Amino acid sequence: MQIELTEQTLNWQRLVSRYVDEELIPWEVPAELNGGELPPEVLQRIHDEAVKLGLPGMDAPASHGGLGLSMVDQVAAWEELGRVTNALCWCFPEAQSWMYEACADSQYQLETYVQPLLEGRRREAYAITEAESGSHEVVNTTATLTAEGYLVNGEKWFVTSGNLADFLFVQAKAGNASEGDSLFIVDKDSPGIEIVENPLFSHTFPSHHPTYRFTDVLVPERNRIGGKRSGMDYSRSWFRHERMTIAARMLGAATRMIEEATAWASQRQILEEKLIDKQAVQFMLADCSTELWAARLMVYEAARAHDRGGVDPKSLHVRCSMAKLYATEMANRVADRCLQIWGGRGYRRDNAVERFFREVRVDRIWEGSSEIQRMIIASALAKRGLDAM
Repeated sequence: MQIELTEQTLNWQRLVSRYVDEELIPWEVPAELNGGELPPEVLQRIHDEAVKLGLPGMDAPASHGGLGLSMVDQVAAWEELGRVTNALCWCFPEAQSWMYEACADSQYQLETYVQPLLEGRRREAYAITEAESGSHEVVNTTATLTAEGYLVNGEKWFVTSGNLADFLFVQAKAGNASEGDSLFIVDKDSPGIEIVENPLFSHTFPSHHPTYRFTDVLVPERNRIGGKRSGMDYSRSWFRHERMTIAARMLGAATRMIEEATAWASQRQILEEKLIDKQAVQFMLADCSTELWAARLMVYEAARAHDRGGVDPKSLHVRCSMAKLYATEMANRVADRCLQIWGGRGYRRDNAVERFFREVRVDRIWEGSSEIQRMIIASALAKRGLDAM
């Protein structure tokens, strides 16, 4: 059940698949049983191998030393990376194309922050969400301009990978209301930044999701991204990219769950027949495979729309929402069915489907919940109709 891809994309996909099978999957259970942590030398090796492959620069322009891959190629890579549990595929930073656009007028920002991401020398995290965030974008964090620079005050929740980051992309209100929200690059060791809470979550990841409080954090003017242009425009670019890669990871997660459940059912003896001979199990696997195929078609078509060019960004935004909505909900249904097929063995933490069962649940929430995606889709339908979506 394959999407028609170019030989170039297939070769790239095979390279990433080999990396996943040899460097990441063997460490899932040790990570799970050790609070998500792995020996430093292991983490260093899987990071270095990712950098050798060029994974931090998949989306970075070739003119800056990145791979400049098409969105289809990136989706193919993230689909393979999605076969891994415990967020072990988050072992490298990402220099995304929007960063080069946003920082185009600042050689300092490019050299100090963006290029080190590309080279794997620094790590980033996004401080966007606030306590009041939900169905609507809420930004109460402020950045007040002084003679020394901006003083940032506020609180950011769910700063994923904050514990591993060297700097944060912080969204805040700066200037008058007409300017909108702005993005700032904030060094994590800046005075005035404190962790309010670092809660445990259902998944076992080395990347934590702390809550940060900013109290009169002094940020140089040169760390404001894009001058007085709206930071929300760049945040939306980031959201589109994240929603596509999440959808792609769901394809990989579902693929692995279906394959492992099928292999298990094919050898599991139930009296005089195999488990896979039971019609109830056949129907569950058939539904899983059909939904995976539908999701794959949707995700790759959305990726091709990015690559074709000339597509209205608003239309791309809706397609990303559709892809994330369908793929994440599909993966959750697949996880539930596959765990049921495994029975009691599926509830063991050393079983990949048990880990996926916990891990894919959050993908229906972060980077815009399923309900938010439905609101985006319905709003586009009302304003522009089906043909413009």
